[in-house]
Amino acid sequence: MKQVVQNYKSGELAVLDVPVPGCKPGGVLVRSAYSLISTGTELMKVSEAGMSMLGKARSRPDQVAKVMQSVATNGVPATYRKVMGKLDSYTPLGYSLCGVVEQVGTGIDDVKVGDLVACAGNEHALHAELNWVPKNLYAPVPDGLAPRHAAFGTVGSIAMQGVRQGEPQLGEVALVIGLGLIGQLVVQLLAASGVRVVGADPDPVRCELAERLGAAACGDPASAAVEAAVAELTGGHGVDQVYLAAGGGSNQPVELAARLCRDRGRVVDIGKCRLDLPWNAYYEKELDVRFSRSYGPGRYDPEYELEGRDYPIGYVRWTERRNLACFLDLLARGRVDVEPLVSHIADFDDAVDTYQRLKDGDLKAVAVLFRYPEHAGEAGEAEAPAVAVPAVKRRSGRVSTPARSAKTPVRLAFVGAGNYATSMLLPHLAQRDGVELSTVVTTTALSAANAKRKFGFAEATTDLDAVLGDPSIDAVFVVTRHSSHAELTRKALLAGKTVFVEKPLALTEDDLAGVLAAVEESGNDRLQVGFNRRFAPLLQEARKRFGARTGPASVRYLVNAGRLQHGSWYLQQGTEGSRFAGEGGHFIDTASWLLEADPDSVYAVATSGNEDLQVVLRYPDGSTATISYVTTGSPGFPKETLDLVADGKVLRLDDFVRASVYGRKKWVSSRLPKARDKGQNAELAAFIKAVRTGGPMPVPLESLVATTAATLAVQAGLVGGAPVTLARAR
Repeated sequence: MKQVVQNYKSGELAVLDVPVPGCKPGGVLVRSAYSLISTGTELMKVSEAGMSMLGKARSRPDQVAKVMQSVATNGVPATYRKVMGKLDSYTPLGYSLCGVVEQVGTGIDDVKVGDLVACAGNEHALHAELNWVPKNLYAPVPDGLAPRHAAFGTVGSIAMQGVRQGEPQLGEVALVIGLGLIGQLVVQLLAASGVRVVGADPDPVRCELAERLGAAACGDPASAAVEAAVAELTGGHGVDQVYLAAGGGSNQPVELAARLCRDRGRVVDIGKCRLDLPWNAYYEKELDVRFSRSYGPGRYDPEYELEGRDYPIGYVRWTERRNLACFLDLLARGRVDVEPLVSHIADFDDAVDTYQRLKDGDLKAVAVLFRYPEHAGEAGEAEAPAVAVPAVKRRSGRVSTPARSAKTPVRLAFVGAGNYATSMLLPHLAQRDGVELSTVVTTTALSAANAKRKFGFAEATTDLDAVLGDPSIDAVFVVTRHSSHAELTRKALLAGKTVFVEKPLALTEDDLAGVLAAVEESGNDRLQVGFNRRFAPLLQEARKRFGARTGPASVRYLVNAGRLQHGSWYLQQGTEGSRFAGEGGHFIDTASWLLEADPDSVYAVATSGNEDLQVVLRYPDGSTATISYVTTGSPGFPKETLDLVADGKVLRLDDFVRASVYGRKKWVSSRLPKARDKGQNAELAAFIKAVRTGGPMPVPLESLVATTAATLAVQAGLVGGAPVTLARAR
C-alpha cells in the first residue's frame, strides 16, 4: 500500500510503498476514502523539516533539552548516533480521516466490514491507503454524512475540546484569535452554543469566511475594529472567553487576550502560539488560563487509546471518542458546516506536490483533503450519485373514470383541513357548480366540525377507511402533513379513487416507489399533485407570448421564501422533511413545464445550515434552470421572480402580478394592481374536469414522478456535494 512520509533530517517528502498493517485485536483495519491535511500542525512539521540543524534546534527547545540530558548520561558519540538515526528516518503524516472498515479485529462488536468510520490519531489516522485504528480512536459515521465531511472529525474534536474547556454559557461573548481551520470550527461551535463571537485574524478572506459561518464581527487584530466590536457587544466589559487558535512566534495573541477579556474571564490555549504571559495584565484581571489537550480526555493515555479501556461516563463525560462522535452528529444535523472550509481536494497520488504548493504559498487553503478515488464509491460517495426516476407501470385493465353528465355533481372528500386546504383550495371548490363537498376527514373531531360548518361538507368524520370504502365518492384530496402524503395517496389509489395530493408526493425514494406500486397493482393512475404554478393565467399568457423556441434555454427562478415562524411544523425536518423537500417541487415543476421536458441531473449547494439553496437542473436539450431558494432575504422583496431566456427572447414574471416578454415585439401585462393568482383555481378546474369527463389528468403521471425524484435529488446532492443523475428506469 502507499503512505505519505517525511524524512525530518533532509525534509524529503515521499509517497512510499509500505506493508499493509495487520488487523490486531481491539481495533479495525480501515481503507481510507478521504484524509485531511491540517494546514497548521502538519505544515509546521513540514516547515521545520526543511530547516537547518540550528533552525530545528531553535524551533524545538524541548527536544534540545532532551538531547543535553542524553549527552550528560550517555556521552556525545552515543547521543549523536541516536539523534541522527532518529532524524534520518521516515515519519508519517496525518491524523484525521474517514474510510471504510475492511477487517474487524477480535473484541470489536460496534462496527462491521463495510461500515464508514471517522478515525483519529497521529499514529493511526495517517495519510495512507490502509490504517489499523484502535477502538477508542474511531467512531461510526451517521447515515447521510458525506465521507469528505466526516474526515474533519479529528480537527473538529480538537476545536470541541477547546470550547468545552472555555465552558461557554448562553448569551456570553467570546473572542477567537486565529481563524485558520481550528479557529473556524471554534467559531461555529460557539455560535451553535448560543455565544456571540468576535474573530481576529490578519487575513481578510478568513475574517469574511468566519462571519459567514456565524461570527458577529471579525477583523485584523492590529486594527481597532476588533476592539470596537468587543466593546459594542459587551458594553465595554470585555469578552467572557478568549480562544487562542493562532500559531507563530508572536506574543500579540496573548497580549490581545489580556486587553479584551473581562475581569476574571477565561483564556483557552488551543493552538501552538507563544505564551509569554504579561504578568500584570493577567494578575490584575485574575484571568483563568486553561489549556486544551488535543481531542479530549484519553489523549496520550496508552491504556485508553491502545488498550481500549474507556473512562466511565459518570466521571468523564466527554472523552476523545465521545467528542469525535458528537462532532460527527453535529455535522450530520447541519449544526456545523465544513464544506466552506474545503479549499482544495487533491488526489492522494499528488500528495507531495500538494504539500509543496502549500509550503511555497502557491496553494492558499484553510483545509485540504486527500481523496482516494478508487475507494470513494465504497465509502458511500460514488463519483456519479444517482436518484432513481421509477417507471410508471400500468396493468392492462386500468381503472377508468366514467363520464358524468353536467347535472351529476362530482363528490369530493378531503383528508385534512389545515391552513392550506381552508385558504387555497376549499374557497374555490365551495362555490363551484357541479361539485359536492361530501366528507371531510381529520384526526380531531373539532377541526372536522369546523370545516363542515365553514365550507358546507355533508359529513365530517375521523374514519378514513369509511371514506375510502364509500363508492359514491369520486375523488379524494390529501391535504395533510408531508410525511403522510405518500401513504394516504397509496391507500386512496388502491381504493380506486381519483386523487389530488398536495405537494410533496413523497419524501423518500421508497415512498415514491410505494405510490407507483399501488398504481401498478390497482391499475389506477388517476393522480394529480398540487403543482399549481403552471396553471397561473399570467404565466400561461406569458408563455404563449414567448412562443416556441429552437435552442436551449436558461431559467432563473428566485424564491424569496422568508423565515418561518417559531414552532412551525415545517421545521420538523426529522419527520416532515426539509423545507425545500416540501415546497421545492412547485418550482421544479414550473421550470420543467416552461422547458417542456424533465431534468436529467441536479446539482445543489447551500449556505451554512442549508438556509439558502442554489439548485441547478440540467435538461436533455442542454437547457438549464437555476432555482435560488432563500430564507434570508428582505420580506419587502417579491416572493417569486422568474426569467426565461432563449433564442434572443426574454420572459419575465414578477411575483404573479406582472409579466413581460422581450423579443421582436415587446409585450407587458396590465399594470393595474391585481391579486396574485398562482393557478390554484385553474388547477382545480382542470382536475374536476378530468374527474367529470374521465379524460386525461391535467399533468402526466410521468412528469409528476420526475419532478418528485428531482426534488429528492436536491437533498442527495447536498449530502454528497456532487451532481446527482436522475436515472430513469427502462
